[in-house]
Amino acid sequence: MSMTERPKRGVPEGLWVRCPQCKATVFKKEVAVRLNCCPECEHHFPTSAHDRIVQLLDEGSFEEWDTDLRPVDPLGFVDRIPYHQRLVEEQTKTGMYDAAVTGKGFVRGRGVVLGITDFAFMAGSMGSVVGEKLTRAVERATEAKMPLIIVSGSGGGARMQEGILSLMQMAKVSAALARYHQAGGLYVAILTNPTMGGVAASWAFQGDLTLAEPKAMIGFAGARTIKNTIRLELPEGFQTSEFLLKHGFVDRIVHRRDIRTEVARIIDYCEIG
Repeated sequence: MSMTERPKRGVPEGLWVRCPQCKATVFKKEVAVRLNCCPECEHHFPTSAHDRIVQLLDEGSFEEWDTDLRPVDPLGFVDRIPYHQRLVEEQTKTGMYDAAVTGKGFVRGRGVVLGITDFAFMAGSMGSVVGEKLTRAVERATEAKMPLIIVSGSGGGARMQEGILSLMQMAKVSAALARYHQAGGLYVAILTNPTMGGVAASWAFQGDLTLAEPKAMIGFAGARTIKNTIRLELPEGFQTSEFLLKHGFVDRIVHRRDIRTEVARIIDYCEIG
């Protein structure tokens, strides 16, 4: 290399992200400013529970509950690695003790109880801690007569590493929701990509109103499993929020930037009614 020739500088890692929908390479900060949505095609990227709290609730209004609950390994389960070791790895990676965050806050000045499951922690799967935290949140919403919002980011359904204890959480949360409904509470379910398995089979589809983000994957079993079982071609767009809206399983598809306003409007409408 000659003395006048300047060495090429590499592009720092982490500045750009490739959109899985339109395949555009977009500036990561621009995606973040748009609430983790692609500036080219509006694709909704995965979002952490912390970011959803910021997007949905008024600034500084969130009070988190049950931060002391920790998952355990009741079955001594081992697959590729022991379950107790997997939990430590997931906690280190995400900074969360388990896949659910619950608490109370305000949506444009309206008090709500909020629950969120985060896909980043073991695919948002529902173990004993997740079920317990959601159940407690529903029960507190019932006692305080407050609107309830649960945002699903669960692609893993019931957590197999906890066996029947995990499956029981479906019934436990559903029973708490039934009591909340009998008390006249308003439950708004928000489905994101993905909402699958036992979560979709229980609390995710028990809302008085069900909202969904655009093009979210929502269903029970995966499309490939269903296709291999029934031996039929599935409709185009099967298990997307748009398909479910067309067939009456979802009430409205709402862009992430509009979700706070939409929830506030629903609360006002139901209180007037």
